[in-house]
Amino acid sequence: MLAIIWGTTWGAIRLGLSGLPPFTAVSARFALASVVLLSVAKATRVPLGRQPLEKTLWLVNGVLFFSVSFGVVYWTEQYLPSGLTALLFSLFPLLVAVLAHFALPGESLNRRSVAGIVLGFVGLAVIFSEDFSTLGGEGARLAAAVLLLSPTVSAVSSVAIKKYGSGIHPISLAAVPMAICSVVMAALALATERGRPVSWSPAAVGATIYLAVCGSAVTFTLYYWLLRHAPASRVSLLAYLSPVIAVATGVVFLHEPLTVRIVLGGGLVIAGVALAGTARRY
Repeated sequence: MLAIIWGTTWGAIRLGLSGLPPFTAVSARFALASVVLLSVAKATRVPLGRQPLEKTLWLVNGVLFFSVSFGVVYWTEQYLPSGLTALLFSLFPLLVAVLAHFALPGESLNRRSVAGIVLGFVGLAVIFSEDFSTLGGEGARLAAAVLLLSPTVSAVSSVAIKKYGSGIHPISLAAVPMAICSVVMAALALATERGRPVSWSPAAVGATIYLAVCGSAVTFTLYYWLLRHAPASRVSLLAYLSPVIAVATGVVFLHEPLTVRIVLGGGLVIAGVALAGTARRY
């Protein structure tokens, strides 16, 4: 369910950007998502801020996983097809595997894992050999390079949550950081997006609601629950299923370009992630 929903969110982000500037869109998404989750937390009496390091993890998650990561994703989707964005983000599991090797007991890399990581980065090189002018216009290659910051900071945040957040309720790990993100992104929008047109069209409103409720409140609560009960490197493998759905959604519904190098490079990235993720840990 997580893979299917997250696979469709890349197209929904691009749809929302048809009416909203990127940082405004991020702020609106996570403001609504945090209201939903904080309401659930209040109704179900979920304790907030009582565990050791909980408030620190709120800040780490709110700044890295949500503010930086999603700010970058929304900004780059102005220049890149949603399917390509999802493919580049699918490096996330490989980065989690590398960080988990050093930070998490029982999640050490082995030869198969290393081979998968190398294969994934070969796929990335194939994608970056593409003529980006045919994919997103001027600035597309720079946008693709900037996008790599998103899976990097997301991997750091996920490993930190796995290492230090085992006793914290999943709603706490999602709701408060989303609220932090909404404030950070609102401030950034005020600073950089004044004068840009904002159109709350049916498409923008529908995309924002879908991304907030299904793509954030539901999915991230489940993601942090999974992270609590399974190895971080395995949970992160969700990211290698999503690009397939994202590419198909972008091509069919958003008429985005699909080239041989995207298919080949994306296939190598996904194969590398699968190889690394199915390797046995000792």
